[in-house]
Amino acid sequence: MVVVTTAEPQQQGILTGVRRAASKVPEITLVFWAIKALTTGMGEAASDFLVHQMPPALAVVLGFVAFVIALGIQFKASRYVPWKYWLAVSMVGVFGTMAADVLHVGLGVPYAVSTGFFAVALAAILLAWHAAEKTLSIHSIYTPRRELFYWATVMATFALGTAAGDLSAVTLQLGYFSSGLLFAGIIAIPAIGYWRLRVNPIFAFWFAYIVTRPLGASFADWAGVSHARGGLDIGAGLVALVLTMMIVALVSYLSAALRIELAADRIQH
Repeated sequence: MVVVTTAEPQQQGILTGVRRAASKVPEITLVFWAIKALTTGMGEAASDFLVHQMPPALAVVLGFVAFVIALGIQFKASRYVPWKYWLAVSMVGVFGTMAADVLHVGLGVPYAVSTGFFAVALAAILLAWHAAEKTLSIHSIYTPRRELFYWATVMATFALGTAAGDLSAVTLQLGYFSSGLLFAGIIAIPAIGYWRLRVNPIFAFWFAYIVTRPLGASFADWAGVSHARGGLDIGAGLVALVLTMMIVALVSYLSAALRIELAADRIQH
């Protein structure tokens, strides 16, 4: 029998606060999705800029080193810290793009094949995660093993999204702008499903998380590539710089908001 007392809401609030403090990932808000989309575009533009400014092999090595360092900083954190988390996501965006491009540019693997490969890899990670932890909820990232599964999934979604975006823009010849519009329509599916049709929130989240990659990358490519390729010819370097500045601004806002929230929690408890 469940006994409900007047103290239960307060206890639930404290438990929620404890879980939030222990979690290594942020709450899912509109700002979360805005930064996620920006990191996808930034990763695409930064990767393109680096591989054209230095030998591609060196760019990939540097991208991998930055990726490992950023993840190391994130794993060492005892709780969610906005700049550490989003630095890791940003470096996943850069290196995830490079990993997908290596298969096509370096090894000659068609985008259709690499898209299928990364889709299978993502499915395998999610199945292993669920088998080990009995949940795929991002609200349960409290242990090192769950965090490993989480970041492996994030890496796979970036690589899959990169390959899928290039598949639609290049192989299917939709172009970058049309591909961006296509994925903007696709991302409405989990959004409407979650808000209106009671679709499973975990499924809706990962569906949207995957699609934000080709969505942001397609528009970043459209802004950066030459007129001959159907773009605005702004340049990948400038696109990466502008998107980085926007990410820094939003992460700074989140950091300030989190400090205020934690200060308020200390006063209340």
